[in-house]
Amino acid sequence: MNQSLIKTMQIANTNFALLLLRAGAALMMLTHGVPKLMQFFSGEPIAFASVFGMSTVLSLALAVFAEVLCSIFILFGLGTRLSSIPLIITMLIAAFHIHGADPFSSKEKSLLFGLIFIVLLLTGAGKYSIDYLLSEKMKKSQ
Repeated sequence: MNQSLIKTMQIANTNFALLLLRAGAALMMLTHGVPKLMQFFSGEPIAFASVFGMSTVLSLALAVFAEVLCSIFILFGLGTRLSSIPLIITMLIAAFHIHGADPFSSKEKSLLFGLIFIVLLLTGAGKYSIDYLLSEKMKKSQ
């Protein structure tokens, strides 16, 4: 088989895989973030962990920022590398601070999400993203 065809197929597969990874992780993270957002605006007293001496309201607000806003950005591939940083921090806090004394099985979900967001930090969003469209537009305007 022609080597250039194989290489082209691999690049296309990689970009599609990044789209699946981004969309899947972002949508699954939203299932954790949206209930926190609802709690934030429910008007009831905030029942959330105080992290590193921050108030429960600030801790919840930062978690909502990461899990909702940053997840939406990652879903569309907008500022993917930058948006992954708050999510990585949130997942590390969840794994090692919130579930620090728990067995590994309790930390596993946070660590898996964290790993996904580290991969997105390193790779970027791929071709099927707003980041890519913006970079192509910038290249054409130069």
